[in-house]
Order: sequence, then structure tokens, then C-alpha cells
Amino acid sequence: MRKRLIRKLDLETLLSQVEPHPSPKPSLEQYTIPANVAATALYIAAYTYNDIIDKTVLDLGCGTGRLALGAAFLGAKQVIGVDIDKTAVRVAFKNSEKTGLKNKVQWIVADIGAIHGKFDTVIQNPPFGIQKRKADRKFLKKALEVGESIYSLHKSSNRDKAFLRKLKVSRTNTVLVFPSNFIKRFIERHNGKIKAVYPMLMTIPHMFNFHTKRRHEFVVDLYVVESEALC
Repeated sequence: MRKRLIRKLDLETLLSQVEPHPSPKPSLEQYTIPANVAATALYIAAYTYNDIIDKTVLDLGCGTGRLALGAAFLGAKQVIGVDIDKTAVRVAFKNSEKTGLKNKVQWIVADIGAIHGKFDTVIQNPPFGIQKRKADRKFLKKALEVGESIYSLHKSSNRDKAFLRKLKVSRTNTVLVFPSNFIKRFIERHNGKIKAVYPMLMTIPHMFNFHTKRRHEFVVDLYVVESEALC
């Protein structure tokens, strides 16, 4: 059967309908991933690496469901979204009803440590470790335990203004960069191999009392990783 090609604009339009968390917690770094960033990450996974369509997909720390719902919309065989926050999962379920994807995603309220088994693909937007150092490492470790292919977003240390302007004008978002040495060592120590790193511009609005700007722009890196333990 011929695989259907979904336009990136259609994917982004669907993801823009996903409601954010009504009362996000700073301690859990509950920032809703922007629709354009989610669409780009999913599009790379689906059409550059063939890791979404007809695959089993796990979204660790799914929040209100943007990545999980996007994977289902693109044609994943099975999608599971996991989050420790009951409110987030409740909103994710409502979002699945709103987008017509209710029967395509299974939602689980649990700590990611409770997840076992094997998935073709893990796609995640973990905490960046701003409130709790190295919070993203727990997610990476679990992803490498249960997923063959991993797509994980991490805050970049690149603050170069010229590079930031380059990302702003880029329409393809297919620039490649070198990985963080620390993340590279961590992934290799847990039987993973980095295939590529894609930088993206993320914008978040003023959400918490400690935010000093109306909106904040920064670079995130999408790590495309292969688990050598499961291959």
C-alpha cells in the first residue's frame, strides 16, 4: 500500500489545535512544545528516517499530547503517551477527541520508570534541566532502554546571534550541527549512537513569575539516536 504523504502545513495546523496545560508547573518544566517545532521534529522522523508511519511510537512526558497526536496523524501503527501529571493526560485525552484521534492514542498516567517493553520509535520533549539539573538524562536513558529509534529535544548551548538569525530565516530547518559532548558521551555510555542533530528555534510565551520577557527565543537541538542495544 502506498504511504500517504501529509503536508507539513496540515500537520502544523492540526497541532495548533492542541490545548496547552491549564496550570503548568515550573518544577516539571511544563512548556507546551510549539506547533511548528513539533511538526518539524515529526516530519523529520516520518519522512527523512521513516520512523513514524506503521511504527509503534512512544511519547515520554507527553504533556497535553502534541507529539503523540502528531505521530498518530502521520500514520503510526500504535501510539502511547505517558506523563506523570494527571491533569496533562486528561487534557491530552480531550485533545485526542478534539482532533479526531481518540482511538489512535493510548494515554497512561505514570512515571516514565514504569514503562517497559520495546517500541520502534520514541519521540520526546523532556525537561531541559533548568529547574532540576540533568532532568533530561532520565528520559534519554529510558528512551534508549525501550526504543530502537529516538528523537529527543534538548536545549542547545549555542547562543550565537548570527546563528539564531539564520534559523529564523531558514524555511527547511534541515541545518545539521555537532552534538553536545556531554550528551554524546551519555548516549554512547547507554548503548546509543547519534545519527544527526537538527537545531530549531523555539519560542515560549511569558508563563511564570520568574519570566522577565513577553516571550523567550532560544535554540533547541533534535537528537536523532539509534539504540544499538535493540538493533
